[in-house]
Amino acid sequence: MPISKKPYPIERILAAGTYLTAGGVGFVWLIIAALSKKTVTKFLMYHIMQSIFISIAFFLISILGNLIYVILYKIPLINAIPYLINMPLSLVFNLSLVQLFTTSIILYLAITSGLGYYSYLPWFSDIIKDNTGV
Repeated sequence: MPISKKPYPIERILAAGTYLTAGGVGFVWLIIAALSKKTVTKFLMYHIMQSIFISIAFFLISILGNLIYVILYKIPLINAIPYLINMPLSLVFNLSLVQLFTTSIILYLAITSGLGYYSYLPWFSDIIKDNTGV
């Protein structure tokens, strides 16, 4: 990335914060920018849209996962699988495998955006790049 196109520190903080708050900071920033009639940079728009899109996808996937969990839990001998996936692991701050996976993704996205990079998450980032023109 050329030096002249490097995002400002406040943009990097906002981009990282929007991942950590499931798009909340970015959504508020979009409202503030609209009310003050200011433009949002491509870097910040990319990260705001990606965090909101990932948050909505995570919400929908968690609803679907909960439905599958309820169905599998009623089947004998298979009901141990959902339990093992959601069982807290004492070695990693009592997080389950699902929580560890989602936390790792969010931290990766927040750290890379905080460093000023365009974070890449397969499929999600491709859709955001096509729609934001980055």
